[in-house]
Amino acid sequence: MLFSGKGRNRGSVKATRLAVVTGVAGAAVALPMVTAPGAQAASVGTWEKVAECESSGNWQANTGNSHYGGLQFSESSWKAAGGTKYAPRADQASKEQQIATAEKLLDQQGPGAWACAGEGGLTADGAPAEVDPGSGGEDSGSDDSQQSEPQGQPEHQTQEGGKGDYTVKAGDTLASIASANGVDLKQLYEDNKSVVGGDVDLIHPGQKLQVG
Repeated sequence: MLFSGKGRNRGSVKATRLAVVTGVAGAAVALPMVTAPGAQAASVGTWEKVAECESSGNWQANTGNSHYGGLQFSESSWKAAGGTKYAPRADQASKEQQIATAEKLLDQQGPGAWACAGEGGLTADGAPAEVDPGSGGEDSGSDDSQQSEPQGQPEHQTQEGGKGDYTVKAGDTLASIASANGVDLKQLYEDNKSVVGGDVDLIHPGQKLQVG
């Protein structure tokens, strides 16, 4: 879960002490070491570990706790890091878009922005994730972001087919559909696996699912 962290590393404390010991000249040298900007990043594997801790790896998580997506962005953090160019909330964006936005938030706030940073091994000096987030369009309210990333098979194979009685709408997840219709999530996925494809967390508007 995201939160605002202030201090991120003990190096700044050491540098301050050094400035006090060495006097004005030492402070002039130590200050740039504390304030010099530098890009912060983390690998995809690291973000996946953080997501596993934050949301059990559910990249479309929306549990009503005011935090969304795999990395549990608050709406304000999602907006501050530019995520609204992909989708209004993190849970409506793809995994790649969430990671790309998390990279920006990491650079802005450091690992302290995530409660699970320690458990996920998130640090300030990792290798960039280098994901391709695609485009969410100019309209930040667009719900097409869920369709922007391929999920291991051509998009038309998951968009077409299905003779069910429920048509997926923007913002839907299998979990929300199962809950609304009083059916078991696992059974719902098994019944519609040929339509949904290999990623249980990703469905597309327009797909027709057999419910019940």
